[in-house]
Amino acid sequence: MKILNISDSSCRVRVDDIDDLWALAQVCRKGVQIGMLGHRRDSSTASKVGDRAKEAERKAMWIILDITHNEFHSFSESLRTTGVIIEAPIDQGSHHTHSVELYSEIELKWQNTIPLEDRELLKKTADSGSKAKVLLIVVENDEIQLFEVTANGLKEGALFNLRGGGKREGDSESTRDSFFEETARETLLIVRPGMPLLLCGPGSARETFATALRNKGCTETIRTVSTSIGGRAAANEVLREGLANDILGEHTIVRQTKLIEEALTRVGTQGAVAYGGLEILNATEQGAVETLIIIAEMLRDETELCVDKPWSLISEMILSSGGEVEQSSTDHDAGAQLLGFGGAIALLRWKME
Repeated sequence: MKILNISDSSCRVRVDDIDDLWALAQVCRKGVQIGMLGHRRDSSTASKVGDRAKEAERKAMWIILDITHNEFHSFSESLRTTGVIIEAPIDQGSHHTHSVELYSEIELKWQNTIPLEDRELLKKTADSGSKAKVLLIVVENDEIQLFEVTANGLKEGALFNLRGGGKREGDSESTRDSFFEETARETLLIVRPGMPLLLCGPGSARETFATALRNKGCTETIRTVSTSIGGRAAANEVLREGLANDILGEHTIVRQTKLIEEALTRVGTQGAVAYGGLEILNATEQGAVETLIIIAEMLRDETELCVDKPWSLISEMILSSGGEVEQSSTDHDAGAQLLGFGGAIALLRWKME
């Protein structure tokens, strides 16, 4: 995301990566105004020539909406924001939907000042830039599964299985080699230029598959790491244990996974951690919170309270005391674990008694 201009109450941004849409989906909520180029039919251009009606022309124009709601699904390529037109050459007061996509340029305006949680999320998204997507491949002798590591989630891709032949004696090795070669060919069809390939899994099958990829003409970076297990759990082990920080270290999903795993470790050892509204509130009031990890949607939900205070106020208190707030997605396993702790957990500077 590129922040083109920002003031106390407004921000103009350009979508540089599909991952930016997740952050904008959190920000574009009821009460916020969004302006962007859109199209409306101008009824004044409609006419009737003889017995034939001429349809009204669709005209491009800058349209500002007062947002009522938005629609966004994980890993989709557009964010739909619906609201009432408050500024446009025509149709003021009518409903309209903007479709925010890659390379869209939009202007957001808040009623007063930009809420701190929105400003922080926009800034972090812009600072992270457009990180290269990583294709994480879990390789086992009879199964290969693809995952795309995005900024805020782990997107499941194709699953390839070796059916039948791998169990037969005599030709099992040649059958597996054929399976790997065919899967390598299929895999390279979805590899984009500049996309690193990270192969993981138990045993040595990943090295064999790496060779198959190179033999099929793969010129992108291929990195292999060993995991203790296969399947999706192997992908999570790579993220959790930092097994490929040189490739994944800057991704938001890795940072969130590590923070949540650290918090869970502290829970297990009765360390410097707080969860549950009362504990987090007490730690916040004492300036003990180093990092609050919270589900992004929950931070903005006015019905969700930390005891008797909105989470946005808790966030402001933590930031003002020099702490950090990590707004987590639920589109990865660590985020789903965070939901099990009420959607928020805090790493503390010291252990609370």
